[in-house]
Amino acid sequence: MAIASNLGFPRIGDRRALKTALEAFWSGRAGEGELIAAAARLRAEHWNRQRRLGISHIPSGDFALYDHVLETACMLGAIPPGYGWTGGPVPIATLFALARGARGTEAGIAPTLPALEMTKWFDTNYHYLVPMLAPDQRFVLTENRPRAAFEEALAHGVRTRPVLLGPVTFLKLAKREDGGDTLALLDALLPVYAEILTGLAEAGAHWVQIDEPCFALDLTEAERSAVSRAHAALAAAAPRLSILLASYFGPLADNLPTALALPVAGLHLDLARGAADLDAVLEGARADLWLSLGVVDGRNVWRTDLRAALATLRRVADRRGTRRLMVAPSCSLLHVPMDLEAEDALDPEVKSWLAFAVQKLAEVATLARALDEGEGAVASALKASDAAVAGRRGSARVHDPAVAARAAAADPPGRSAPYRDRRIVQRRTLALPPFPTTTIGSFPQTEAVRRLRADRAAGRIDDDAYTEAMKRLIAEAIAWQEEIGLDVLVHGEFERNDMVKYFGERLSGFAFTKHGWVQSYGSRCVAPPIIWGDVARPAPITVAWTAYAQSLTTKPVKGMLTGPVTMLQWSFVRDDLPRETVCRQIALAIRDEVDDLQRAGIRMVQIDEPAFREGLPLRRADRRRYLDWAVACFRLAAGAARDETQIHTHMCYSEFNDIIAEIAALDADVISIETARSRMELLDAFASFAYPNEIGPGVYDIHSPRVPAAEEMVRLLRIARRRIPADRLWVNPDCGLKTRRWEEVRPALANMVTAARTLRAELATE
Repeated sequence: MAIASNLGFPRIGDRRALKTALEAFWSGRAGEGELIAAAARLRAEHWNRQRRLGISHIPSGDFALYDHVLETACMLGAIPPGYGWTGGPVPIATLFALARGARGTEAGIAPTLPALEMTKWFDTNYHYLVPMLAPDQRFVLTENRPRAAFEEALAHGVRTRPVLLGPVTFLKLAKREDGGDTLALLDALLPVYAEILTGLAEAGAHWVQIDEPCFALDLTEAERSAVSRAHAALAAAAPRLSILLASYFGPLADNLPTALALPVAGLHLDLARGAADLDAVLEGARADLWLSLGVVDGRNVWRTDLRAALATLRRVADRRGTRRLMVAPSCSLLHVPMDLEAEDALDPEVKSWLAFAVQKLAEVATLARALDEGEGAVASALKASDAAVAGRRGSARVHDPAVAARAAAADPPGRSAPYRDRRIVQRRTLALPPFPTTTIGSFPQTEAVRRLRADRAAGRIDDDAYTEAMKRLIAEAIAWQEEIGLDVLVHGEFERNDMVKYFGERLSGFAFTKHGWVQSYGSRCVAPPIIWGDVARPAPITVAWTAYAQSLTTKPVKGMLTGPVTMLQWSFVRDDLPRETVCRQIALAIRDEVDDLQRAGIRMVQIDEPAFREGLPLRRADRRRYLDWAVACFRLAAGAARDETQIHTHMCYSEFNDIIAEIAALDADVISIETARSRMELLDAFASFAYPNEIGPGVYDIHSPRVPAAEEMVRLLRIARRRIPADRLWVNPDCGLKTRRWEEVRPALANMVTAARTLRAELATE
């Protein structure tokens, strides 16, 4: 019989229960025991829910309080000194110090220790903490977390398939303190993995899922050899276990021969993004190899065409039979919302086209049943799927001929003058000091701010009262920024719920959910918009708020926009058009907003593109096309700006070395980037390339509750000065400040201004 299986389930729970528990603990409103109990309740609910949906292979060990890569590092003893770990199970205080930085001396943790570097999990919007390893790293099993999760599920009557991040992928995601090759540590790491698997076998596990998404990357022969050596060792260590090797996020392609030669019991294929692998697998897979076929897209919210997916499964079954066949999502369902049924306000027609995690698992179970019992057993589900597919394809609401025609005709020439000429005009117009200070855009979204928006949405206050309240918040923010001496101000974005959602709600072709939350990192959750139709801007979006802020000050106020690539990447995107076509439509909408802002007297406009690198295909051969259209879309959005209008952009938590030429091709006058956690390491790419425009390296890690001292920021700026000429350096935080508290933001930004003034004084004496 075919097995209905799952690779991973959303951790956050209904109504973001994990977020609530974490933030109660961090604030001191709940103790450690309450947090542990809340996490245990979530795990039990999720295991039982998957069982009720008809899933036979239910994952365990996929849950994490903050991040699964961080928890793997803690399990392996890969913890830098100073974070309060001296052996044995890792304290929660240590876990969160690694994730968020230290705040006060606690449990032996130094108060000035920063959080680990954070970056994107492959090409998703999920963030992971980068393990930091010593050149002579000693790995030790601090606690067999997969075994503990397996036994916990067993106590609830659920036999699970433990999930473990593979050793090669773990090392490829990590960094060494000396910049050396992390895979040189493989031999030191494998005995700990063997110990984990031995423990699982002793606990009675039958299957273990080892995730090696590094197979979706370009691997060298040495790296392929490392994978082969690692999995030969793991298979020998626990011969009673059936290991499912899971790769996802793309085709295995030239890594496929290596994957097929591994001594594993099963191989998972992402057929949403790697369908091209299937024929080669059918030709080359050994007869006793289980195939897990990811025919349900785990990264997008569109309903599966069950008849098309069943045809693919039938083709495999006709060739190999169903005895060693698993039906699965393409990857972990971490990347989609929990349950569509919670969306009682969603447009009924659009809702009929969608499937969230719960619905996707129901699709998996339906497909497995259809393989075993025939189409008649699932006739009603197939009929509903056919109707949804046909309805979406034929809907007159999806396509707008005027939008399509404008996008097809648009030519993105970029700015009218080169940067060197614009710079002269802008410096004369703006008259900023050396090391100008600014923020990335948002200020803390306090409970009062959120309540104000909620009251308006619920009709408890009218539009006039809401507008007046927002104006008071903006006026207070402008006055405070002037008081501490910031050079370029922002209005604070108090009216915005989310940097993508706020814009999408005011564009055509977008739909929004009430409870469609997806984890980004830790307790940070986002509810990505759903792009279901052609995109256009019916009216100005930000002009009134920004113009009001500018009317309160003689200092420049930045207009704050979300860029087209980020709007695309951080949405669930329609799959009936090329992504570049959708991005082009969004770019034209943003272009109209840029033009209206400058007509209203705004002299700076920031077009944020934090997801620019995130969209980079994992394979080098696919990158050129993406970069060409992504750069073109940004230039199209910014192209309406006059020479005197300074265009800023912002990117965060990315490695830039391999796309620095394309970042330069964006031709933004100023780019701000995250550099505080990496101690300015990311500036190396800009220095080596001789990046020609202005740059603001972040000197304040906003993902940590720490308040950095002015001296700490001065040290970072001095490092930056060694890489970037002083006349092209800006001073700013890493990212927006909406998730922080005012008690942290006020002193941190005041310290940042002090640091900039120190650098100006040093410059004046040279």
